[in-house]
Amino acid sequence: MTKAVVLGGGFAGVLVARVLSRHVDEVTVVEGGRYPSGPGVRPGLPQAFHSHVLVTAGAQALDALLPGTLEALLARGAHRRGLPDGALILSADGWFRRHETGAFMISCSRWLMDHVIRQRALADGVDGVDGAVTVRERTRVLGLVGDASRVTGVRVTGEDGSDETLRADLVVDATGRRSRAGQWLTAIGGPGVQEEVVDPGLAYSTRIYRAPPGLAADLPAIMLHPRPSTGRPGYGATLFPIEDGRWIFTLTGTRAARPPVDEPGFTDGARSLRSPIVAELLAAAEPLGGVRPFRATANRRRYFERLPLPDGFLVIGDALTAVNPVYSHGMSVALLGAVRLDRELAERGARPSVLPTVQAAVAEVAAESWTMATEQDRVRAFAEGSASAEGSGSGSGPAQGSGSAAGQRMRARVSQAVLSSPVLMTRLFRAQTLVPTGAALPRPSAGRSAAPPLDTDEAVAQFPGLRDWWFSERGPHQSTPGREP
Repeated sequence: MTKAVVLGGGFAGVLVARVLSRHVDEVTVVEGGRYPSGPGVRPGLPQAFHSHVLVTAGAQALDALLPGTLEALLARGAHRRGLPDGALILSADGWFRRHETGAFMISCSRWLMDHVIRQRALADGVDGVDGAVTVRERTRVLGLVGDASRVTGVRVTGEDGSDETLRADLVVDATGRRSRAGQWLTAIGGPGVQEEVVDPGLAYSTRIYRAPPGLAADLPAIMLHPRPSTGRPGYGATLFPIEDGRWIFTLTGTRAARPPVDEPGFTDGARSLRSPIVAELLAAAEPLGGVRPFRATANRRRYFERLPLPDGFLVIGDALTAVNPVYSHGMSVALLGAVRLDRELAERGARPSVLPTVQAAVAEVAAESWTMATEQDRVRAFAEGSASAEGSGSGSGPAQGSGSAAGQRMRARVSQAVLSSPVLMTRLFRAQTLVPTGAALPRPSAGRSAAPPLDTDEAVAQFPGLRDWWFSERGPHQSTPGREP
């Protein structure tokens, strides 16, 4: 009988458990906390209070791995928004026009996302799989069992404080950013792992709101970037619809402009954005709970694929590669990693000796996201004259900073070209949502020339439901001040 143990019962862990159940006889998930009975707070997941989305490639991977789950999420209140045809986006150089690119995002609370996926991933009989998945809740990992050549299990401790050894042919670490896999390996005589950190110094502040009547379902995803050429730090912001008629609003800023966590400061931060659209929407909404901060945003990569790993051990998800959450790639990369794991085990067999090779394949899946995130964060660092990668902004779009005056001019030309070119726009949003570069691109409209920049009123008018509110329900409308520049 072949056994596998998955360390960590979070988003990546339950997906890995489902994959392993297709290839081994018995799977045990070791989870440090206790799962809520519904879409609720899970201990040890502070980032759950902030914005989470699945991007195109991640949503497609979810449908491949757990067919019907994306449909189930939408039925429970998640929202699908095209990019940028379903999103109101103010880049560093202007508003995007609506255009169908094939790229999209799925927006809902992290609690709903985890709950629906956990239910389907851990349920017996999903996809015709009979392999049992057992979850050991409130169980803490103490270390690996084995030596530098082979991992044979894991030591754990339960609520009563007693130690126990879980024997396994395969052990997969999916414990996330705070993984201790490096220490576990050296403790059994294995090699030390090289770790690379690119810290953007990004900070979040987030609050959830009850949407005003009539706007809960029609709100486009809203993303506002700061303008880098002012020489002053500014905030970025996102406002996304989530389930149950709610919105989730996040302010982002760098070390030089960390968004406030007090209510008056948070409100003032929304009012200071380059467009008044978000501040006015929030003024019409009902706050639900307080403002939540989040600071652990460093890009972190651990190069386990470069090690002579012991047979029977694999690291996956954020424990392997965790990028700045501003790029919204974490859950999607975890899904892509799970799909790749499934494929590799189907081709090679679920034997301890194949996992070092599988480790390289799983790491390859995360490489594109890592490169995209760290290149942009390093550009921001250079622009701000800092040794650490400070950055600001949120959502999809070109890097917000550049180094020299010539670099700034080049960035502006590229950004402006993207705003006016359907082909470049499509390439940008597909890249940002991890769609493979070989995918077919739409042909540009015949005879289309560069359109003049939009102001806030014109950008909002692209979305009928929001337009009606903006020009009528909010009262007599005055021309919006030109704050975008």
